[in-house]
Amino acid sequence: MRSHCARFIAGACAVVVVIATAASAVQAQGDKDLYPAMAARTMYMMADRDAEVALARSAAPRSISDSADVMVLGPEGYVGAVKGTNGFLCIVERSWGAGTDDPEFWNPKIRSPICFNPSARKSVVPIYLQKTRLALAGKSKSGIAGAVAASLDRKEVPNLESGAMCYMMSKHQYLNDRGKSWHPHLMFFVGGDASSSWGADLPGSPIMAANDPEERMTIMMVWVGHWSDGTPAASMDH
Repeated sequence: MRSHCARFIAGACAVVVVIATAASAVQAQGDKDLYPAMAARTMYMMADRDAEVALARSAAPRSISDSADVMVLGPEGYVGAVKGTNGFLCIVERSWGAGTDDPEFWNPKIRSPICFNPSARKSVVPIYLQKTRLALAGKSKSGIAGAVAASLDRKEVPNLESGAMCYMMSKHQYLNDRGKSWHPHLMFFVGGDASSSWGADLPGSPIMAANDPEERMTIMMVWVGHWSDGTPAASMDH
């Protein structure tokens, strides 16, 4: 989720493409100071419900998103806004989609349109929805991380399904302060630390990997050359 890839992208500008570790310890410390705590709840909300629906749908081509369910963020969590027919789910993720060690975990500017396929909807989205409820209830980062770990330990969330993936192809996405809209891409969710089994991050490989130990999965990212509206995107070496 965004923000599964957010910490991955956050150090990106230090390397050729937007993928790397933080540029330096000094920069990382500066980042940590920017968002030390949750902002006012209203800063994470979008006042116009229809605008949030449209932004969520911009995550994927219309052939997918026009028939997807859409949820929008409410005061206590996500609520249904549009009922679809194809089993996909489009939402606009907020900053707490990232790991709790991400320096932008509380960044209220983040808006990350994502459209999950049915497998990801069943087995990836529940954790994000849980984190959302906890964040809006005022839980600390450590409290959120502990609750997620407990849910996974007790098997209160479904096992990660094979084939779980999502679209992040919105030219209006704001993934973090440095990556901003980054590039249109697809994400595939794989259990455990699986980057080597996919050949990710190797020279010439089109697959980039971000291990997420808190959610016990690896997110494989594949850049695509067009935004969801069909317009061309800048190349990865741009």
